[in-house]
Amino acid sequence: MAGSSSKLIAGRIRDLENAADYPSWREMALELDQLEGADAWKLDEVGDDYDYMLIRERLDQMRQLRSRGDVRRLVHELAEGLHGNLGNTANPVLYAYARVGTKKLVQDYVDEAANCLRYVCDGRFEDFGDAEKRQFFERTGASFGRSALLLSGGATLGMFHLGVIKALWDSGLLPRVISGSSAGAIIASMVATRSDDEVPELFDAQNLNLQSFEGISLRQVFSQGALMEPAPLEECLTRNIRAGSFLEAFERTGRMLGVTVSPAETNQQPRLLNYLTAPNVIVRSAVLASCAVPGVYPSVMLEALDYSGATVPYMRSKRWIDGSIANDLPMLRLARLHNVNHYIVSQTNPHVVPFMRDPTLRAHGFFSVARELALLSSRGALKVARQYSSSFAGGRIVDALNDMLQQRYSGDVSIFPHHSPAKLMRMFSNLSAEEIQRYIWEGERATWPKLERIRVQTRISRTFDDCLAALKDQGQQRDAQLREDAVPPRRLRRRLDRR
Repeated sequence: MAGSSSKLIAGRIRDLENAADYPSWREMALELDQLEGADAWKLDEVGDDYDYMLIRERLDQMRQLRSRGDVRRLVHELAEGLHGNLGNTANPVLYAYARVGTKKLVQDYVDEAANCLRYVCDGRFEDFGDAEKRQFFERTGASFGRSALLLSGGATLGMFHLGVIKALWDSGLLPRVISGSSAGAIIASMVATRSDDEVPELFDAQNLNLQSFEGISLRQVFSQGALMEPAPLEECLTRNIRAGSFLEAFERTGRMLGVTVSPAETNQQPRLLNYLTAPNVIVRSAVLASCAVPGVYPSVMLEALDYSGATVPYMRSKRWIDGSIANDLPMLRLARLHNVNHYIVSQTNPHVVPFMRDPTLRAHGFFSVARELALLSSRGALKVARQYSSSFAGGRIVDALNDMLQQRYSGDVSIFPHHSPAKLMRMFSNLSAEEIQRYIWEGERATWPKLERIRVQTRISRTFDDCLAALKDQGQQRDAQLREDAVPPRRLRRRLDRR
């Protein structure tokens, strides 16, 4: 019996690896959870990896208050008790035991919290008016925070991001805050400058023309200090990114796009450009700068719209380069600007992916330890090198390398591909539609095992966003109705005019 069970599991695993779409993958993964005993683990509330007693207490309390219709006390308890990692429910280990989902108690708690928020938002209460309701959602939503999707650099390897976005989009889990560096800036801007109706066209490689690499002569290399002609890249951005500024993109799509750029000179800091920090900067020029890999493309001067809508230089004397050098994943800035405290990272940088590991794995093994030791040794060596760098240029190089190593390259949920020598050799080559489609497919498959975790961990923040949007619409409709009621009928207006 044990042998036949092992064969059945092995067969299901092979089927899982060849699943054609996420619904099929999920169905087979749930069957494997049953065969491998993960279902029993999900149903058992007890565990050392989270505070199950606190979660059970909070769940029972919310259910009772909602069933009694005690809205004021319910609102009080939600404001006091809703936290993103209450009882360590965001612990990655809780998502290591099963292929789909986590403890049923955690899922029930998240679902009930979302149901309570909906109940408060949609209900009409005599002792809890609209003004108090909006204040509750604004304050508690700000305290709870929101999620963001961060896309790393990686040249053509960044086409993997399209598959990650497709998996999130198809599941209704794509965050409104999207940030990108270098290649990630291209993909983020392609999405964040398009309306909801236009986004699906990005997932068909036949609709994409991403030819952006064109070598130049040796004489041009020496004159401009770069290996590639920037004009094809500019044309690529014009074809794929909608025109306009960061503010115009936000007003058109409601998505909060961020693009990171690094300074080409000293005495400047890396920048996260978005509709708050640089509202009038033209998105395409920001992406061009973020893609200016030193030695591959020349540095870039940003462009912006002036008060009349004309295109003008932005900080005329300054030049900018690849955003992933100093600020590949701008988590701190996103936290300050958009109240982000949960990060979904799609990481494709070739100098980072070999050191990535899944935090849900309990046993790190020899290679994981070796990776950590390699990172620590590299950082220590750079500190010593910086102390003994006598030349200005040498110091700048060491500083840049140190910036790259000191950054945080993973998120609360990290999604990354498996690089191969063939992919690395074609990092700066134009890809065919078939190659791009393979990258999209790989990105999708790498995201599927993370989707349920993302769904659970973002359920409450997504509900806050939905409720705030609904309350805003209700307020606008009510204001419009009040304005309409305040206008006297046409006959009465004529009589008043005669008087």
